[in-house]
Amino acid sequence: MVISKKSNSMIKTFYFIIFLSTFLVANDMSDYNSGLEYYKTKQYQKAYPIIFKEAEKGNKEAQYLLASFYENGYGVQKNLSKSIHWFKKASSTYSYILNNENNNTVTTKDELIEHNENTEKQAGLQFIFSKMDLSSPNVKDEVGKIVNKNFGILPYHSNYILPISYSKNNYKKRYSTSYISTKEYDSNTEAEFQLSLQKNLSYNLFGLNEYISLGYTQHVWWQLYTDSAPFRETNYTPEVFITVPTSYDIDKLNNLKAIKFGYRHQSNGQDGYRSRSWDRLFLATYWQWDNLFLKVEGWYRIPEDEKSAEFYNGTNINDKGDDNPDILDYYGYGDIDIKYLYGKHQFGLMLRNNLKSGDNKGAVQFDWSVPVNDSKNTYWYIKVFNGYGESLIDYDKSNTKISFGFSFFRSLF
Repeated sequence: MVISKKSNSMIKTFYFIIFLSTFLVANDMSDYNSGLEYYKTKQYQKAYPIIFKEAEKGNKEAQYLLASFYENGYGVQKNLSKSIHWFKKASSTYSYILNNENNNTVTTKDELIEHNENTEKQAGLQFIFSKMDLSSPNVKDEVGKIVNKNFGILPYHSNYILPISYSKNNYKKRYSTSYISTKEYDSNTEAEFQLSLQKNLSYNLFGLNEYISLGYTQHVWWQLYTDSAPFRETNYTPEVFITVPTSYDIDKLNNLKAIKFGYRHQSNGQDGYRSRSWDRLFLATYWQWDNLFLKVEGWYRIPEDEKSAEFYNGTNINDKGDDNPDILDYYGYGDIDIKYLYGKHQFGLMLRNNLKSGDNKGAVQFDWSVPVNDSKNTYWYIKVFNGYGESLIDYDKSNTKISFGFSFFRSLF
């Protein structure tokens, strides 16, 4: 990939937006982080007013710490009634995080003490999720699954296997040595699966309670019901990103839970005329209203140099340059993801559009899932897709498709 010189100013603009967003969050969190440092170094009299201020704003971690101030007399006079008051305030969020298999009647205070002994990274997860509204049992259950299954490698986007995936039209066969395709696969029914994982690399490196993470998603379309059953297409999506939780003031004002920004590469690992790839910088915001979750993401494509005329006339199939110069005409500049929990059911809606009135293109996807026999990690899963960009190989072909199978992790965003 060769980056065009014309992209420099746009990249600078993108990073300025990222810097401004991060600065606003950092400015609000700096005092609280100072208070945490005072607490860790047992400078309780300096820590108390900062922790107290944050606790009154609704910061659940600060509320728990304030309760310990009153319980143990850290820089203040012991006051059991005030300690109980702040423990109860904190427990409304923190109690869902802890998983005690031996005794389901453990008191809230005991759970919070256990929380305080967790590792720094686990505390980081608790801080981020503590900001979420968990008054709904369904939301509380879904978030608990995410936090309690933390083994370093975490699920990222939805993971699923769809044995039946029916398309309205047959798929064309694409060849590395030919720009034109006239043959089609025999079946318009195939299988589809996706594996998506993330690894958190660091927590609170910049003092923002942020995570720096790696993500990897592999999406496969498998012609299972044809001779030799080939993988028709595989898309690989590695990315690196930073997730910054918003301050409690911002959260209380507009329900914005976090901001995420990073770099994403996507390709299909092919060569010649089958090759598809692009690189993006992205910025996403995460919102929650009770059982309703919203992710709004925008991206900036990093430009590449154009391929030469020899590539398109077939005389130089290995020419370097942009595999898909018009991909933004079909994917647009961002998407919107909506998730809604209704009992044990989860409904999802994805919207994407290029916002062009003259040549409007986009995509919409609806999905539904519900646990299989009350399972905590296996779901019946149905997905309906219509529009452009279902896969990279056919990003410029409109398709209508319905798929059925099983999901093993369903993301809230």
